[in-house]
Amino acid sequence: MTIWIPNRDELSRPIHTSLVSAMKDAIADGRLAVGTQLLPHRTLAHKLGISVHTVGKAYDELKRQRLIDGHVGRGTYVLDPNLSSSQPYLMERGDGEIIDLSISRPLFNSVHIETMESALKSLPDALDHDTYLACRPNVGLRKHREAGANWLAGCHLEVGADSVIMTNGVTHGMAIALAAITRPGEIVVAESIVHHLMVSLCSYLGLRLQGLEYDEEGVRPDAFEDACRNHEVKVYFSVPTIANPLTTMMSMERRKELVRIARKYDVLIIEDEAWGPLIKDRPDPIATLAPERTIYLTSFTKCTVPGLRTGYLVAPDSLIPAITGRLVAFSWMATPLISELASRWIMDGTADQLVRWQQDALSERYKIVEEEMGGLNWRGHPNSLHFWLDLPAGWDTATYVNHARSLGIAVAPTQPFLTPNSPATNAVRIAVAGTRDPKRFRRGLSAIRNLLRRPPEPITHTL
Repeated sequence: MTIWIPNRDELSRPIHTSLVSAMKDAIADGRLAVGTQLLPHRTLAHKLGISVHTVGKAYDELKRQRLIDGHVGRGTYVLDPNLSSSQPYLMERGDGEIIDLSISRPLFNSVHIETMESALKSLPDALDHDTYLACRPNVGLRKHREAGANWLAGCHLEVGADSVIMTNGVTHGMAIALAAITRPGEIVVAESIVHHLMVSLCSYLGLRLQGLEYDEEGVRPDAFEDACRNHEVKVYFSVPTIANPLTTMMSMERRKELVRIARKYDVLIIEDEAWGPLIKDRPDPIATLAPERTIYLTSFTKCTVPGLRTGYLVAPDSLIPAITGRLVAFSWMATPLISELASRWIMDGTADQLVRWQQDALSERYKIVEEEMGGLNWRGHPNSLHFWLDLPAGWDTATYVNHARSLGIAVAPTQPFLTPNSPATNAVRIAVAGTRDPKRFRRGLSAIRNLLRRPPEPITHTL
């Protein structure tokens, strides 16, 4: 297929601005169709007789305007200008026109609303002044850390309250942990398809994120050891229980083998167990196997209600000063009033009740997924908030996401989850809680399944 390129004679100075205008016009009138892979910087520069730097400036501006997107090694593609400028997985919607299957979030119903309303009304009862007047201790109020230790015991991690640091959710904890134990330029390893916020955080902190080969249990031990042998790996980031986005579940044997390698090469571990509380019969955390080198993170966000952004961080004593310092620098302390709500739910059993409700509700959704996705190449778990769908030959991720959006369905594309060295992967993450109505959820799955029964066709828009 011949890819459109602008006429060099029609470009005026400044060249990169003129090139942007020409490409915007070509995207608008269809000469550069949605999903088209653009020429590499060097190739286009050669054809136009301009510098690679000039092409790079033009591409960067088009990316900023959300007209194209791409990464080194995977190519640059034209996005649909008729769609919102925000990525679907970053957009929050209710049960409106769009069936939003892009956000990995828990299911909810009237029970959650009534429980939260009741908790907020009763919050002033027996509320001591320290909960809203104190600025210290930065690691969290003692009563909140004691409740946190109680919660962590249910996560198979027995620690004292002094070992618990309060956070505003796992993402907050990830940022604090990375900033505390790394310096710019150091290497972090994980699956080559990994939690998208780890990709972002490593980029912001100037860290080198290296993706490793994985299988149905997560990172392969041989890939981990090869990386440690050939590079100075500082941190291994792991989501061993229902990995985001791959939904892999790591066995205890695999956890032990990865810990052995981490000890051999003196690698620190960040363990993200945000999804852990949802799994009834899960192996013990990596932190129980290697407490001397593991920073453990979990929270309420994925297992109760998203707005209760209370998290818990447990780390080796040697790392506590550095972690506390970053906590103070980033946010001073976790929000005590939110921690108070979470603590009351832990101590009165509400949190456990909501987790059990979530487990049952997710199991019902999983049955729908099995029925609708039969015959396709997908992976999931009965208690996962999402599943991973590999696209068949003939479909690329950008084209599929755009076609789904044209049908009123949002799914999460692969690109945000790819490490810089990850090969191109055509797949999407599909959340199971995008709509409260199971019938509407089934209709959404049916529509995106039917898309794959035929080759992609150009998307047309009414003018």
